[in-house]
Amino acid sequence: MQKLVLLTSCLLAISCQQIHAEFTAADCRELGFIKAQLMCSSCEKLDDFGLETLKTPCKQCCTLDQQPAAQRTYAKAILEVCTCKFRAYPQIQAFVQSGRPAKFPNLQIKYVRGLDPVVKLLDAAGKVQETLSITKWNTDTVEEFFETHLAKDGKGKSSYSVVEEAVDDDDDDYLLTNKV
Repeated sequence: MQKLVLLTSCLLAISCQQIHAEFTAADCRELGFIKAQLMCSSCEKLDDFGLETLKTPCKQCCTLDQQPAAQRTYAKAILEVCTCKFRAYPQIQAFVQSGRPAKFPNLQIKYVRGLDPVVKLLDAAGKVQETLSITKWNTDTVEEFFETHLAKDGKGKSSYSVVEEAVDDDDDDYLLTNKV
């Protein structure tokens, strides 16, 4: 009987510890995490960047993923990039200027002046679901990401296209240097 009471109290203590181990949204904000937007799969990737010390608070602030990230697909993607920054990101330039984007009918390349390269992932309704910085990605990683995360059946509403910023008549040659 005494062992049963001891076992029960230990289990109760462990469960209470787990309940109190999760941080509130305010606690997470103070630690630099946005609880509503932090997926637990992201915490697992901290080891890859030498940030093991952040893993415990990350796990206490994260939201369980609805699906594993590798299985998540999106109807459409927009790759936003500035050609003036191609020298800083030659791997992104190589991807954009190669034939690789043509493989993805639901990928749009949009030139936005001064922007570091980002990928916006959209659902079938055209709402942005995720925005990812791809400044550290190489050409093969960008292609592999689109192969993995873009819907294969081309359910995106538009096909591969390039969108350039509108140029005002007053700025005749200002953005002309920003074209591919």
